[in-house]
Amino acid sequence: MTEKQRAQKSAIKKNKGLAILAAALVILLAVYLGLRAWNQSAEERREEEEKAAEIHVTDTEAERIESMSFDVGNGEMEFARTDGTWYYMPDEDFPLAQSYPEDMAAALGNITADRELEDGDSLADYGLDEPVYTLSFTDTDGNTTELYFGNMTGEDYYVTVGDAGTVYTVASTVIDSLNYTLDDMAQLDEYPSIGSGNLVKETIIQNGESTIYDSGNEEQEEDITAVAGGLGAVELSEAADYSVADEDLPGFGLDETSRITVEAVYTQDDEEKVLTLYIGGEDGDGNRYVMMNDSRIVYLISDEICNNILNI
Repeated sequence: MTEKQRAQKSAIKKNKGLAILAAALVILLAVYLGLRAWNQSAEERREEEEKAAEIHVTDTEAERIESMSFDVGNGEMEFARTDGTWYYMPDEDFPLAQSYPEDMAAALGNITADRELEDGDSLADYGLDEPVYTLSFTDTDGNTTELYFGNMTGEDYYVTVGDAGTVYTVASTVIDSLNYTLDDMAQLDEYPSIGSGNLVKETIIQNGESTIYDSGNEEQEEDITAVAGGLGAVELSEAADYSVADEDLPGFGLDETSRITVEAVYTQDDEEKVLTLYIGGEDGDGNRYVMMNDSRIVYLISDEICNNILNI
């Protein structure tokens, strides 16, 4: 056999080996894809079976819930949705953070039970003759669902829907998802980041007179540092009134004739912006009443911070 024939024979063997390897890879890939598809199908079947096995106490999509009311220990809460926006009904001007009623509607509309009691005792035996909590919601078709929560059994509550008489055991987490105060659910204003590095000018208007601190004035460098420190220390975390009416402003010293107006010009992303603060009277506990821009929320800010803003 010549050298050329041996080389040709070797190339044929090599190509044949590569072909076998390629075929093996194709087979392995097909097996892998088949197993993955089977596992995915099996997982989907398992989830469908689990969902089918769930005991639904309520089964209403959150988007179809238009109003709800309950009292789980923080006072009577009543919400209604209009044109896609949730409102706190006793005070529709309350700045309600939308994520709370949205999550509540989702929780109320999809309550599942651990057990459905068969041939149970009377409702009184489960504390359902005088429920601990009563929850109610109405859907877009005008159907109202009432849920009554009675005694606890371990980590669950005994629950019944309306006057159906069927008793379920439901996890206490349902109540947890509703257990918020109005303070928790308030959407407070966003306060800008201000410091001596981006404060351009502050103007204080009191009793018709204006005091101006300008960062371009070298003689006011200490003043700018002081007022910028006050503006930068503000935290909008505590409110005295979430939707103050004009007639109530004098009680906070925030009516036009009583308040101090502070206009702060600052830069943000190379753009000049203006923050307006209205500083009112004292609350007797070391704070002053403050409002910002066009907001109707009255905040409590410490005397010390307010004095720094006013350069006192």
